[in-house]
Amino acid sequence: MKKRYGISLGVSPREPLSRTAELARRIDLRGFEALWYIDFQLGMKDVYAAMNLAALSTEKVLIGAGVTNLVTRHPTVTANATAALDELSNGRAVLGLGAGWSAVLGAGGTPSRLGELRSGIDEFRQLFSGEPCDLYGSQVRLAAAKRQVPIFLAVSQPAMLRLAGETCDGAVLMGAADPEFCSWQLDHIHQGLEAAGRDRRQLTVDLFVTMSVGDDVESATDDVRAWATSQAATFHQWKRMPPAWERFRPEFARAAEQYGLVDHLSLQAEHKHTVSDDFVRSVALVGDLDMCVDRLRQLWRLDIDRITFALLSGGREQRLAQLADTVIGAVEAGGGS
Repeated sequence: MKKRYGISLGVSPREPLSRTAELARRIDLRGFEALWYIDFQLGMKDVYAAMNLAALSTEKVLIGAGVTNLVTRHPTVTANATAALDELSNGRAVLGLGAGWSAVLGAGGTPSRLGELRSGIDEFRQLFSGEPCDLYGSQVRLAAAKRQVPIFLAVSQPAMLRLAGETCDGAVLMGAADPEFCSWQLDHIHQGLEAAGRDRRQLTVDLFVTMSVGDDVESATDDVRAWATSQAATFHQWKRMPPAWERFRPEFARAAEQYGLVDHLSLQAEHKHTVSDDFVRSVALVGDLDMCVDRLRQLWRLDIDRITFALLSGGREQRLAQLADTVIGAVEAGGGS
């Protein structure tokens, strides 16, 4: 069975929006199945402008916010914008939802709790029905709704993982490109599926990873350090994680204290120096081609449906070409799963 891949990216403030359409077109032509755009209103250009441009310049790739939240935009606003994206893309929209981190904290808000997300998912289902529904102390109806747009929940911790298994069309699996870590997370997704009596085929598990391929391992490590630091900062509040990762807790605390939201994922961010090489190489795919391909093959042995690569800034066309032509080609050449 052919493996499925996606791309995740944000539009940098230094990047002309006019380039968004051409890059999306290249991603679509190279056969990627999903294209996710980061929703961070302070550090990236507008996610809906980017997604709508992508929708008009592509034919097959699924397009969605990777991910939005319930705090900076009201669910009715998000649902209507997603319905517009679905119209522009001829039914290729997906909705990525999360508790909120950079976008919410940057606006002085508080990330959503589990119960709020459960309610939010139900609200989106009702809004996408296009039928009158009792919400927000009133009867509302999303006039633009045409279908139930698939809802993906960004998940990493046990309760959220189970919630995705119980209620969602997909799970954006965040955390680490580490087989042991992912296996631990997948166990909780399976628990959610079982608790809700759902078939595994009702859920698409999309693993988000970051990768830098190069013969100079030190340079490759530094290339993904900012992304790894963002992960470390979010791990700080985790109560539970795989035992092998407990050794990194001091790094998580430093990352959370020093992380600068405006420089979220920036390759020039000063905060990226707060995490060790050991952590970076554990959370991301780093090294020469053989090392990265071997890790990817290990990940494909897990119960996942798609691997989405965060396309880092700086030479994105070259990164995309290397990924599609060299890395994925080498993985596919290995056969099996």
